[in-house]
Formats: sequence, C-alpha cells, structure tokens
Amino acid sequence: MIIMAPVLLILLGATEILQADLLPDDKISLLPPVNFTIKVTGLAQVLLRWEPNPDQEQRNVNLEYQVKINAPKEDDYETRITESKCVTILHKGFSASVRTILQNDHSLLASSWASAELHAPPGSPGTSVVNLTCTTNTTADNYSHLRPYQVSLHCTWLVGTDAPEDTQYFLYYRYGSWTEECQEYSKDSTGRNIACWFPRTFIHSRGRDWLAVLVNGSSKHSAIKPFDQLFALHAIDQINPPLNVTAEIEGTRLSIQWEKPVSAFPIHCFDYEVKIHNARNGYLQIEKMMTNAFISIIDDLSKYGVQVRAAVSSMCREAGLWSEWSQPIYVGKDEHKPLREWFLIVLMATICFILLILLLICRIKLVPLRQKLKSSVI
Repeated sequence: MIIMAPVLLILLGATEILQADLLPDDKISLLPPVNFTIKVTGLAQVLLRWEPNPDQEQRNVNLEYQVKINAPKEDDYETRITESKCVTILHKGFSASVRTILQNDHSLLASSWASAELHAPPGSPGTSVVNLTCTTNTTADNYSHLRPYQVSLHCTWLVGTDAPEDTQYFLYYRYGSWTEECQEYSKDSTGRNIACWFPRTFIHSRGRDWLAVLVNGSSKHSAIKPFDQLFALHAIDQINPPLNVTAEIEGTRLSIQWEKPVSAFPIHCFDYEVKIHNARNGYLQIEKMMTNAFISIIDDLSKYGVQVRAAVSSMCREAGLWSEWSQPIYVGKDEHKPLREWFLIVLMATICFILLILLLICRIKLVPLRQKLKSSVI
C-alpha cells in the first residue's frame, strides 16, 4: 500500500496534465471563418459557405460554427460543417453571419462574426402582387401505378396597387429540386394574370417539404418587383370529402357509414365530423370521431339530413384544413307527414269549435222561446 500511493499520485498528476493540454484555456484565440458567401441555388433557397480561418491555432479541439440569420427572419443554429442550406423568402433580401465557437463544460468561446448579404431584387414599390394564396388537392390517377395520386395546385393573387395597366405576372413553384412555370392563367378585365392552375404537379401528396412560390412580372413602364412565399403543405392541402356516405334507420337507431377520401394517406390517418340535421325541429348534432362509422339514437318521426367531412389526423402529419362537407343525404319519414297529421288535428279542433259555437247559438235562441211559452201558459 505504501508503494502504491506514490504511483497513484503520479497517475493523477499525469491525467491532469493531459486534460490541461486537451481542454482549451481562456487564453485561446478564436478567429472568424473566411470566404463566407451566400449563393441562390433555387427558388427561395440559398447555400451558405465558408472556410476555417487558416491562421486558427489548433489544439486538438473540435471547432464548431454558429450561424445567425439576420434577415428576413431571425434565426440561429450550430453546425460542425462549413456549409448550410436555407429555405427562405428572398424578395426582402437576405443576410447572415457565421462565427467560430468552442464549447466546454464551463464556458463558450467565440470569434467575431463574418457576415454576408443578398440585396433585395430591384423593382418599383407597390408593383408586386399582394394576397398570394395557394391550395393543393389530391386526385386519383388510374393510369399510373407508380404515382396513383396526383396533386393539383391553384394560386390566386391581387394586382399591386401601383402596378401599371400593362403589367403581366408570371408564377413559378418549387418543390424539392423541381421548379415549374405556370401555363394556365386566369385574367382580370384588363387582361392581367391574377390566378394560376396546375392540374398536375410534382408535389408529393404526403410530403413535408416547403412549397416555394414566386410571382414576378414585366411592364414597359416600370420594373415589377418580384414576390415569393413559402407554404407548409398541411396548411394549404384541401382534403377531399369522404366517399360513399350511407345512412339507415332501424327503429330509433340511425347508422351512418362512409369511406375515406381520395388521398394517399391510409385509412387510419383521418379524423371525421358527422353532421345530423333534424328537419322536424331544426336540431343540429355534430360529432367528431376517428372511425368511419357512427350510430345515434333518434326520434323515428323525423326526417334527417346527414353530412360528413374529413381532416388528416395529427398522428400522420400536422393538423390542417377540414374538407368540404359531403353532399347531404336524407333518411327517415317524409317531413310532410307530420304536417298532415297536424292538419287533421287542427281540422278536428276547428269542427269541434264550430259545433260548440252552433250549440251556444241554439241555446241562446231557445231561452226567449221558453220564456214566451211560460208567459202564454200563465
């Protein structure tokens, strides 16, 4: 034990010396990256690149980088590699900064920032489109086994308030690596494009990537400022209504069934709402469920209107839009039968009332007659 103690002290001292060599001390100087560039690589997409500073002192440590997006929307993140892709709108310009960082358990060391920017594209104020909105919809493609579902895209916009009358707008979309120009436009009364329709696109019907849309323009009188916008697919996907809605009444039991909408999502990916309207008293019942069937106890003397709508469940993607309601179907007794029953009741009551009035009239006339008969007898 006496011999082991010095050995342990030597080992502990060596370990501390080794850790001191491996860990940075407060005197290490971090230098900013060099050759920082921002390059547009696609519609609403840029690539940030930089290189490690060649004069940076190396101490067997792993340097990282902090990227800070300054405009159009602030963001920051860390990375170990020397490039970064960013999906962002560009009509307002884009600027970013990067710096070298070194983290340990006790502190964060950082260099100064290296910055770069892209200026906003040229164009006169008030000439870009406003209120750009887009929706997607899925249809079945019975002619393709590789892509059994096709996604259409429809976008609309308003003309810029200061755009000349000869302004013409053109729309492009990018999804993933695919970019496409619109070929089918709708026009306003002056012939300017104000809407676009893509009956078939390369948008994945179950995708999660951002949809980037750009609308630029041309005019002989002014430079038209472009406008781009990013759309999350779950927020613009217009789900189809459920199919083959059926309803059946047995006694006081209303049974409703339906099939999932036309969609690439499987059957377990849908939430549903069922709307039941009682035509007799106007009562409206709405129930939410995850299955494609519903049973309700009802008044069997009424006629009912039934509709169903669907939305993709949060189990399969972020919550989005509800579909339109399915076409109403009607079950139950004819709503005119209760009216006839009430008519008969009112008719009988009226007859009874008339008879009662006649009886009263007769009684009133009989009173003077009785009095005359009494006087004549006296």
